Amino acid sequence: MSKTTSPAKAALPYGTVFGIIMIVELVLGYTLKLNAQTDPTVGIVINLLNYIVLPAIFITLACKSFKNINGGYATFGQCLKAGVTVNVFAAFLFAVFNIIFNYIVPEFADEMYAQMAEITAKQNPQMTSEQLKMALEWTKMFMNPFVSAPFIIIVYALDGLVVSLIVGAVVKKDNPGAF
Repeated sequence: MSKTTSPAKAALPYGTVFGIIMIVELVLGYTLKLNAQTDPTVGIVINLLNYIVLPAIFITLACKSFKNINGGYATFGQCLKAGVTVNVFAAFLFAVFNIIFNYIVPEFADEMYAQMAEITAKQNPQMTSEQLKMALEWTKMFMNPFVSAPFIIIVYALDGLVVSLIVGAVVKKDNPGAF
């Protein structure tokens, strides 16, 4: 009897590495005072990396790894499963670390909130104080790591699905003996 591995199990190492990279980005960004709100270039680079480049790399690696484990065959659906697993697991690791990081460095959230308040007021001078207060209350609520964690996971799951559709179409190779 041959040993089989699921696409999700084959994808976990790649999701782990991707999650660790996002964690390192957060820590480096905080220690080097790189901020996407005040420096749009930083935001563009981080978003391109985390939503396009890194998912494409790690999803491709996961699909090819599964394909190699599976005798050179991987269906489109298996590639989708592997790709979404990569992103969801990476997002889960990042979300858990974000919660821990906010407890270790509580001033992180306060600094981000203060910057967001300043930017919101500067970019929207026509807002009344009531509107500004409401916008900042919503901002503060979504900055709570326990509130943002599920959204992080959902966004990365959707991103993984989109990237996996593309990668799966390229990487897939159906087993002609399977039915």
